Amino acid sequence: MKNIIIIGARGYKSNYGGWETFVTNLIENYQEKNVKFHVPELTTNKKQKKQIIEKEHVSCLQVYSPNLGFFTMFIYAISALRQMKKYIQKNHLDNVIVYILGCRIGPFYPFLIRFLKKQGIKIYLNPDGLEWTREKWAWWIKQCFKISEYCMIKHSDGIVCDSKAIQNYVQNRYQKFKKQTFFIPYGAYLDQRDCKTEKVKQLYKKYQVTENNYYLIVGRFVPENNYETMIKEFISSNTKKDLVIISNVENNKFYRQLREKTKFDCDKRVKFIGAVYDKDTLVYFRKNAYAYIHGHSAGGTNPSLLEALATTKINILFHAVYNVEVGMMSCLYFSKKVGDLKNLIEKVETFDKKTIEKYEKLALDRIKKEYTWKLIVEAYKNIW
Repeated sequence: MKNIIIIGARGYKSNYGGWETFVTNLIENYQEKNVKFHVPELTTNKKQKKQIIEKEHVSCLQVYSPNLGFFTMFIYAISALRQMKKYIQKNHLDNVIVYILGCRIGPFYPFLIRFLKKQGIKIYLNPDGLEWTREKWAWWIKQCFKISEYCMIKHSDGIVCDSKAIQNYVQNRYQKFKKQTFFIPYGAYLDQRDCKTEKVKQLYKKYQVTENNYYLIVGRFVPENNYETMIKEFISSNTKKDLVIISNVENNKFYRQLREKTKFDCDKRVKFIGAVYDKDTLVYFRKNAYAYIHGHSAGGTNPSLLEALATTKINILFHAVYNVEVGMMSCLYFSKKVGDLKNLIEKVETFDKKTIEKYEKLALDRIKKEYTWKLIVEAYKNIW
């Protein structure tokens, strides 16, 4: 029996974001009888700590961390690695592989993995995107992420990169470490069902949204996802369609600054509907959007972009190397230049049925060629 321990997501079947979606989809598609997955889960309930919850044959060790905002995941990652020694010994695990998601714990890393190294356990790291480039972090936090990235890449056995651009970065910047790197992106599903559930009907009614009459944005509500550019450009366009934003919107400093700069509250076309984690609801919103707008400018391959290519007919992406690598000729691209996205929005509304079908086919071909879960799982099986 091969035991694969994945550390770094909040849990298995956990509604949150990219890592959680990735872990759940990877395990669901792995389907190999001689492989057992173990996924430590974050809990803020002290009574649950160190309990093991079985979810569909996945062992989920409950790892406690107090809710301390930015530091929550930092403490969680350290605690999860600290508990691995006892967890492996207590459960008599052999033939173990550890896969760590994200570069959070830096200088502590070599000390926390000593037991694993002594046991001959292979440790793979997915550094995610370049966290220190994100606009939301203060200068000192960015420096911490740089140090953390350096330490964790240095002491891992293999580096899994979800984009070719990230792989090139690791190979060039950390050439002296001579690390083996692997390009394995996220995956997406083809032929997803288009089901208008009761929840979809309620949301459409509440926000007065109709099929094929809105642009869609799905992504974390952070500055580097270019919300300011996307909203300003949409408002300045002459489209009569809506802009539906599915995101974890909070009334925080960024939200207030965005409202002041864009005046989105004065435009009835702009509709924030909050976070949506239900898969069927997301699929319906994607499939029935006129076009998807993707503003991510940091990180590697983004799961929400892959899902858009698999479901939405027209995809308009911010011109970043990670996005171009995924979308290639199947998408349209915009920059921060004033009028750029506005003109694209007005341009795509002139497309005839044949042109729309062309872009839809090109997008689906990109997913079939590079990003199906079958391809992703096979790539992981090859290195594990």
